[in-house]
Amino acid sequence: MTAEPLVDAPAPQLSSPTRPMYWSIRREIWENRSIYAAPVVTACIMLFGFFVSAFTLPHRMRLAMSDPGKLHGVVAMPYDTTAGLILVTAFLVGFFYCLDALHGERRDRSILFWKSLPVSDRTTVLAKAAIPLVVLPLFCYALILITQLIILIVNTVVLLGSPALLAALYQNLKFIQLSIALLYALITIALWHAPVYCWLLLVSGWAKRATFLWAVMPFLAIGVFTKIAINSASFFTFLGNRIGGWFSKAFIVPVKGAPHLDPLAALTPGNFFSTPSLWIGLVFAVLCLAATIRMRRYREPI
Repeated sequence: MTAEPLVDAPAPQLSSPTRPMYWSIRREIWENRSIYAAPVVTACIMLFGFFVSAFTLPHRMRLAMSDPGKLHGVVAMPYDTTAGLILVTAFLVGFFYCLDALHGERRDRSILFWKSLPVSDRTTVLAKAAIPLVVLPLFCYALILITQLIILIVNTVVLLGSPALLAALYQNLKFIQLSIALLYALITIALWHAPVYCWLLLVSGWAKRATFLWAVMPFLAIGVFTKIAINSASFFTFLGNRIGGWFSKAFIVPVKGAPHLDPLAALTPGNFFSTPSLWIGLVFAVLCLAATIRMRRYREPI
């Protein structure tokens, strides 16, 4: 008998890693379209308003040519306003997303399904925290740049017939420096607001109903009590600083009448990262995340 020729067996195929964190974040984006829809709608509204006002740009720039500060305001206004409104929209989206992130899955009983998957509570909670702290800032950064670039292109086309105004546009708008400053601003905002988002996640995982009231009322009650008891509004000042205080720590606050600073010259990262309230807030955020992870292990549907 002749021996049959040996046939090489196919090499076993290595399975790709499941990447639970990646798919958990993808799942959050799929289930919460407002994460990207709300900032896009805001950007579209801003572009529509800008297109309407673009026809008057040459006239407004001619009126401001004698005043460098006013001219810079006319040029920079649509870019700054667009970035500001998209960032406010992102904060509101992150706020209400965190309030519903863990409460929603308990309310609709989908927590039973997600707990049946080989995904740890730590991965689930960290993926939800990554939405307002990582995903939203990165998406808004790209969206703001695209929106501002469209505005710049339209401005350039509108001013093509006036070389002097076109030169003034690019002298007062340093797009590359502005983009770097925007990235820095988004990083500082995410770090500064981290305790806010993590507190909301903790409340979302704990409260059975009325998550907004449970998240907000304790702080309002403390503020009202300190105002009545010792006639001090310091707690309300503290709350306002936690929401908007990042700007005065991360940037040089412009003074009215002073020459406009270059976008990169206005950055103060040393002051921001040496601020004690930043690190106290980050420690509070870590404690809230740890408590949320532990709590989710024992939470049941509502």
